[in-house]
Amino acid sequence: MPFAFPEGLAPEVYPLAWLVGGWRGEGVIDHPATGKRSFVNEVVFDHDGGPYLRYESTIRVLEAGPEDGTVWSTETGYWRTSSERPEGLPEDSQALEVLLADAAGRMSLFLGAAGNGRVDLATDFVARTATASEVTAAKRMYGFVDGQLLWAEDLAAFGHPLRSYASARLDRV
Repeated sequence: MPFAFPEGLAPEVYPLAWLVGGWRGEGVIDHPATGKRSFVNEVVFDHDGGPYLRYESTIRVLEAGPEDGTVWSTETGYWRTSSERPEGLPEDSQALEVLLADAAGRMSLFLGAAGNGRVDLATDFVARTATASEVTAAKRMYGFVDGQLLWAEDLAAFGHPLRSYASARLDRV
């Protein structure tokens, strides 16, 4: 099936058009501070015609089965392309700025690049409230593989250096 740009999408975010829509799937959190947990992740990328995508994600850890789940985390934010071209950025990639806020009391600014169905991001800045757990850095990768959205996140958090934290495989809903 040929790809069609979502109606009204700003040209600035055409490199992210493949993300637009709802996604749902399962994944695993595995970190020394939290242990290993299965989860369901629901993600929505949408737009209002502005030069950005709106983003919302909810992760529910699975207790008894795939329909059960306690909210583990929620985050919202904006994904924007950047007019800045960092040195070394491949010609077929677009620089990104991603601003995220989570209900646990953190705000993160990620910088990165999108190209060829892949997004690579790393935190440039992380701010937190006095009661938020300490997260000092993160890296994320999103990829469009065989019609699915795959993502993985590394965290420097809870007194541990940057290491694998979570990953998931989501289907378009």
